[in-house]
Amino acid sequence: MAEKKINIAIIGLGFGAEFIPLYQHHPHANMYAICQRTRGKLDQVGDAFGVEHRYTDYYELLEDPTIDAVHINTPIHEHAQMSIAGLKAGKHVACTVPMATSVDECRQIVEAQQASGKKYMMMETVIYSREFLYVKELYTTGKLGRLQYLRATHQQEMLGWPGYWEGLPPMHYATHVVSPCLALAGKDAESVTCFGSGRIQEHLIPKYNSPFAIETAHIKMKDSDLVAEVMRSLFNTARQYRESFDVYGSKMSFEWPLIEHDHPVVHLGEAPHLTDVLDFAHLLPEALQRFTTKGVYGGDQQHLSFIQGSGHGGSHPHLAHEFVMSIVDDRQPFPNARQSANWTCVGILAHESALKGGATINLPDFTLS
Repeated sequence: MAEKKINIAIIGLGFGAEFIPLYQHHPHANMYAICQRTRGKLDQVGDAFGVEHRYTDYYELLEDPTIDAVHINTPIHEHAQMSIAGLKAGKHVACTVPMATSVDECRQIVEAQQASGKKYMMMETVIYSREFLYVKELYTTGKLGRLQYLRATHQQEMLGWPGYWEGLPPMHYATHVVSPCLALAGKDAESVTCFGSGRIQEHLIPKYNSPFAIETAHIKMKDSDLVAEVMRSLFNTARQYRESFDVYGSKMSFEWPLIEHDHPVVHLGEAPHLTDVLDFAHLLPEALQRFTTKGVYGGDQQHLSFIQGSGHGGSHPHLAHEFVMSIVDDRQPFPNARQSANWTCVGILAHESALKGGATINLPDFTLS
């Protein structure tokens, strides 16, 4: 492994600030710089974590030759342009979900990554959560048997979140349900069929011209007999937060609890068993292992991702570790640019399918292996 530490810059310090201590403690990373438009917030976070290099302009930050990699945590509509700019500037790029807001933006990111030779990783939390790692272990050790069906739901009321969320089509933020199904199966999505249901408040509709309260899609996997079912809701649907997935196998099945913090259930034949999901901190460098625990970052001032969803299942240190080590080991991260595009385009095209009354839409070739 290379002796030089990877100089990381974090852009966006709301959710992004959660990752500062991870890079500060990673044995192969140097938490070099932070970027935030508002100087007051920038200095507040910089002083709290002792980060010396600070920028209010992302494009000025990209001109700093000392920076090796950028980790983008900005509003959704900025993800694509910032990722492309980072890759073209010769930086490795990690970006929070979703990758982009259109199929064409996804294509541009894939092309920019290929042209630059740098790493791109969409920081999808679910596939590094303790729950997913637990089910993945059940599958890889043969305990689940043959995969027969996968199902995932993400139900969340976005009232009170920043204004750009208002009226967002549910499937435009679908990676949390698409990713566990495709990642566990190890397959690309080949096509998607989706229906919209219900109607959100009238004042929420015009921003994205999307009326649906809930969108439900079926994903056909490439070179596989598997189909996955995914459901999303964002507004005007009464339900406790639930970011879940169920996996049905020939020998064992895993079902997410209906109520947050209850035990998941594994079924052996027709016999259900409540189970405890193990933490997978042992997969991390020792200095990062304590960061899989809920609420270790901000005390009483926690990001909404900790108030809703228990800190994304302890995934944050796993994500940071995967990104850093893909650079250190000079390998593709998981998910890489193409895989990220496949997962993101599923949601974008699912909404298009819903607007067309459930038409089946194929994934574009650039997202397929």
